[in-house]
Amino acid sequence: MPSKVFSAALTGLNAQIVEVEVDASYGLPSFNIVGLPDKAIQESKERVASAIKSSGFQSPHQQPIRTLVSLAPADLKKEGSLYDLPISLGFLFATKQIKFDFQSRIFVGELALDGNLRPIKGALSFALAAKENGFKEIILPWSNSAEAALIKEIKTIGVKNLKETIDYLLGKKEISQTKINPKGFLDKEDYPIDLGWIKGQEYAKRALEISAAGSHHLLMTGPPGAGKSILAKSLSSILPPLSFEEALEVSKIYSVVGLLPEEKPLISQRPFRSPHHTASEVALIGGGNPPKPGEITLAHRGVLFLDEFPEFHRDALESLRQPIEEGEITILRSKHYLKFPSRFTLVAAANPCPCGYFGDPEKECKCYPSQIQNYRRKLSGPLMDRIDIFVTVPQLKYDKLTAPDEENSSKVIREKVEKAREIQRERFTEHINRYVLGLTNSEMDIPKIKKYCQIDSKSEGLLRKYVDSGKLSARGYHRVLKVGRTIADLDNSENIQYNHLSEALMYRIRED
Repeated sequence: MPSKVFSAALTGLNAQIVEVEVDASYGLPSFNIVGLPDKAIQESKERVASAIKSSGFQSPHQQPIRTLVSLAPADLKKEGSLYDLPISLGFLFATKQIKFDFQSRIFVGELALDGNLRPIKGALSFALAAKENGFKEIILPWSNSAEAALIKEIKTIGVKNLKETIDYLLGKKEISQTKINPKGFLDKEDYPIDLGWIKGQEYAKRALEISAAGSHHLLMTGPPGAGKSILAKSLSSILPPLSFEEALEVSKIYSVVGLLPEEKPLISQRPFRSPHHTASEVALIGGGNPPKPGEITLAHRGVLFLDEFPEFHRDALESLRQPIEEGEITILRSKHYLKFPSRFTLVAAANPCPCGYFGDPEKECKCYPSQIQNYRRKLSGPLMDRIDIFVTVPQLKYDKLTAPDEENSSKVIREKVEKAREIQRERFTEHINRYVLGLTNSEMDIPKIKKYCQIDSKSEGLLRKYVDSGKLSARGYHRVLKVGRTIADLDNSENIQYNHLSEALMYRIRED
């Protein structure tokens, strides 16, 4: 009678339960795996045979047995080496070398030839799938156990090798459940750059504060060396800390792509991703075969910094338009339909021209008009219209570089940002559910804008002037209201005042 052991398969960022059925019967020796396995799974028969033999049991190669492994559902493509452990246990069960309770457990793990277990990707997703499907226990490599233990409802057992796994299943060895305290990872603060270290640039710092408070997209323009990059990197130090639910969501993404540190199973700080301008469209938005998350998903709940913004490939930049608007990216392929989250804050930095000194009062620009035009043409109108805040970062004089700046330290600004975010959490409480962990002002749709962004007649007259003159599109109009709402939250004001809207417009209107 065939044996059946439960495992799981990754589909995007989520996991789906897989039944590993093993049938072993006497006949000409063979070992076949069916159920859309990839090359890594096909090769597992050699790893499994060697690991079983090294653990002191009869392997498929040592006896005249015809072995058939079926991975169900059969129409789901299976990838990776994580099925080594369940296939080994299923074979030993089918050949009656061991007997254990498999109904309430799932198994994942890659085997070395000597029977030791190697780390896998996506342990957090597997633990979540086990919880959602009613399993009580997950058995996986010891190095991944802390990550899976973040899901409290599941008993997590970390094992080091196949022999130890079998001894535990047979009751010959006690293995304690892995337990960790997630709060120990969330309480740590370690920011490489403090906003107070940056001298001058008060205008840009104010823009960063507003961007952090409402998760608004920001473009900084200025000559080389003015401080655009260091300003962008300091944004992480004024962002509010991740909640546990957000940290779990981000950690799940990093676990699937294999970027989660072994010693730190929970991401405690908001991501800051800074891809090089040679990055391809797939690298930015995700894709490939099989589809994998891109930089916009790795920046989920954090910051995506694109330095040298016009130098990116135009197709890559244009692909950002939909995720900026919707907070997720849909990957459509002939055999795949996946959605990856992408609620990030875009911070971009650009020079005004190829040489960087167009409009500089001190240095002469050496670019031809056609060069400047071609350089700026790389940034399309629809893309720029999706950016909330535009700010110029000028060169600083010596006195500004050496002046103290205590009031703009990251700690002071972060406290103001956290208060503004708390106001937003209370405002959007009724809209928060298991799929939307928290909304910010930048994520408001039209109905929410109409409800929460009421303005007085004087402010309406100001907006009418800019819209009717063509300086403000319909999308720009709504984005000004959202930025104004954030500025009002920073002032702890219930309503958007004229000065709040005026400041929002100041950041919106650009001089081309």
